[in-house]
Amino acid sequence: MLASSGATRPFAPFEWMIALRYLRARRKTSFVSVIALFSFLGIMLGVATLIVVMSVMNGFHKELLDKIIGINGHIFLQPVEVPLTDYDDVTDSVSMAKGVELALPLVEGPAAVSTTNMAFALVRGVREADIKRLPGIAGNIRSGTLDGFDTAGGAAIGVRLAENLGLRVGDRIKVLIANGAQTPFGVTPRSKVYPITAIFQIGMSEFDNLFVYLPLPEAQAFFDRDNEASVIEIFVRDPEELDAVRGEIDKVVTRPMIMTDWRERNRTYFEALAVERNVMFVILTLIILVAALNTISGLIMLVKDKGHDIAILRTMGATRGAIMRIFLVTGASIGVAGTIAGFVLGILVASNVEGVRQLLNRLLHANFFPAELYFLSRLPSVVDPRDVAAVVLTALALSVLATIYPSWRAARLDPVEALRYE
Repeated sequence: MLASSGATRPFAPFEWMIALRYLRARRKTSFVSVIALFSFLGIMLGVATLIVVMSVMNGFHKELLDKIIGINGHIFLQPVEVPLTDYDDVTDSVSMAKGVELALPLVEGPAAVSTTNMAFALVRGVREADIKRLPGIAGNIRSGTLDGFDTAGGAAIGVRLAENLGLRVGDRIKVLIANGAQTPFGVTPRSKVYPITAIFQIGMSEFDNLFVYLPLPEAQAFFDRDNEASVIEIFVRDPEELDAVRGEIDKVVTRPMIMTDWRERNRTYFEALAVERNVMFVILTLIILVAALNTISGLIMLVKDKGHDIAILRTMGATRGAIMRIFLVTGASIGVAGTIAGFVLGILVASNVEGVRQLLNRLLHANFFPAELYFLSRLPSVVDPRDVAAVVLTALALSVLATIYPSWRAARLDPVEALRYE
């Protein structure tokens, strides 16, 4: 008897043997095995899809954060009451604050730029030493040079703006603003022509088509801001932790200033991205839930089909707990195998998502993820171990929970009733 041999101890070898045997396809239980196969595929695809989607959403967050605050700064100081003519002193003081990596004065304003075509741009005046340290510009010069930027009297523009206007290094670009000189006939537009000294590529198409950099003295003269700056941009070591740095800056800035940071300027955008990420997690988890429900139906059918076997095992000494564990192992095996397969597939795809995109583009002759629409030149992906762990644990929990009711029904089966008409 099973009981006398001690084989009914929890998860004994015979329980595993019977449980795994029930997973094999046989003529009588082929339909149950088909359901198990679809449950396995559903869990695998659900886990893989969740890992890929979470990784891509993480990639979007990181890339957009790097691009947006990499070119726009983390903290912004704007003058109050009096113009910012002492920008050198303020910049030097801020640079000494704990946590600050770079502080630079800017003169900026919207303008039209033209050659044979016309486009709108955000013109920024910056010093040569500062533009060479900008995270979005440094190391991203595609043609030309920033050497001698202060004395060359030229402009550095984004690669997409250069493509749209048909410009190369050495060509000339006209910058125009509506607010020019006052005449008896009204205000006349102001314009000036600058040679292109450098073309950069930030990697975010919107910015590559927007920014035009001029030497700070040129921008001050062009925007009629004699010896003053419009804003001081500050880059910090950790853009996710700004509150402590803001406190340090408050201590060293003595003149009235308005302080804002990237969170306030981009709050709506990044909150929308976080909401979308959470909603996608919930929606795609439903794939795993549906697969788990398939496991429930398959196990219930298996219990009905194996009623005679269960009764014989009970008469041989198998306890209700042993019967319950047999079907728990049967159902959980599908979930564990599907989760492991989905984990491997998801990590492979998430780690090579840009290669997959390019392959699909070639095979289907299409352009998935166009840069003009999504603002990024490549499909980003960042695999976060915490997200992967959450997906795997969710899949395992749903898979195990799905086996409890069918296993309980199997354990409650009365062997007398099952064998009465045998």
